[in-house]
Amino acid sequence: QVQLVESGGGLVQAGGSLRLSCAASGRTFSSYTMGWFRQAPGKERELVAFIDWSGANIYYTDSVKGRFTISRDNAKNTVYLQMNSLKPEDTAVYYCAASTTAWSTKIRSYDYWGQGTQVTVSS
Repeated sequence: QVQLVESGGGLVQAGGSLRLSCAASGRTFSSYTMGWFRQAPGKERELVAFIDWSGANIYYTDSVKGRFTISRDNAKNTVYLQMNSLKPEDTAVYYCAASTTAWSTKIRSYDYWGQGTQVTVSS
């Protein structure tokens, strides 16, 4: 069982930056692939990025490549999402999630979810 708590969301102007954090409970955090998803009003939840247990394998959706960076600190049971050059279209609730599958682009592969943190980017 893993419990996830996101933090770091807020209101920022276009071009600005935010760093999201996701703190996990449980002693097996280091064995999970961790993903960041987002859901904008009226839209489906989408994968933003994920990182495998070692940090060696990372995936980004095309719309955030070069702007967002996912990382993890297994000693702190925390995964991060550094978001730079933010755009109004990045506005969404951001969720972190944990999966036991090594390479997980599908929502159904993620077993544990946080409550979400709101990111709003003004133009």
